[in-house]
Amino acid sequence: MLADKIRRQIAFEAARLLLAQQETDILLAKRLAARRLGYPRLSRRDFPTHDEVREQLSLLGRTSGGVSAGSFADGNAMADRFTVYASLLRPLAAVRQRPEEHPEGDVLYHSLQVFELARHAVPYDEEFLLAALLHDVGKGIDPRDPVPAALAALQRHVTSRTAWLIENLFQVTLLRGNELGMRGRKRLEESENFDDLELLDQLDRQGRQCGAIVPDMEEALQILRDLASEHEESEKSTDE
Repeated sequence: MLADKIRRQIAFEAARLLLAQQETDILLAKRLAARRLGYPRLSRRDFPTHDEVREQLSLLGRTSGGVSAGSFADGNAMADRFTVYASLLRPLAAVRQRPEEHPEGDVLYHSLQVFELARHAVPYDEEFLLAALLHDVGKGIDPRDPVPAALAALQRHVTSRTAWLIENLFQVTLLRGNELGMRGRKRLEESENFDDLELLDQLDRQGRQCGAIVPDMEEALQILRDLASEHEESEKSTDE
């Protein structure tokens, strides 16, 4: 039934909000989830129960880093940014796009292809690699308006440069098609990250191959963890 589907969607999104620490109260997380999913006027009986949200938390915890539903019993939890990334990426395996534009299949497979291409192009640029991997996470939250959904979910978990690349990737498509106004074109072209944005657009278009060999999600995240650790150690050595 549609009502059951809506309840499951809200429960999942509320759990993801809690896991990402965008909300710390289950009730408030459910209300925010409903608004984000386009259901602002639901009656209380149409909302999932707290237990349904906790069940989703348990599922997310088992698949993305071991955070348990019990961690949220008092409305508090700690989750590192890679746990947040995993919770946003995993639903993409069930999201498919138009086969004429994306013959490769689901959004997660596409994202991993773009990440792998980026890893060969700029292997030490953690911010760029994150943009490549996470650029489509909004499609697992709100397919109708994925970019704002992605930026809201990633808030405080990525740098401003990574967020800018994700935010403006579609603008390059408009730019290539001469559909972007003069002001928008000037804004993009004057950015210090414009060359990176064009590269990301190129990789996004290349990452649509059937049968391409890619790391799985956990491997991709571990690559990024290792890179982050290397950068942290390098900064410590420089400070010393």
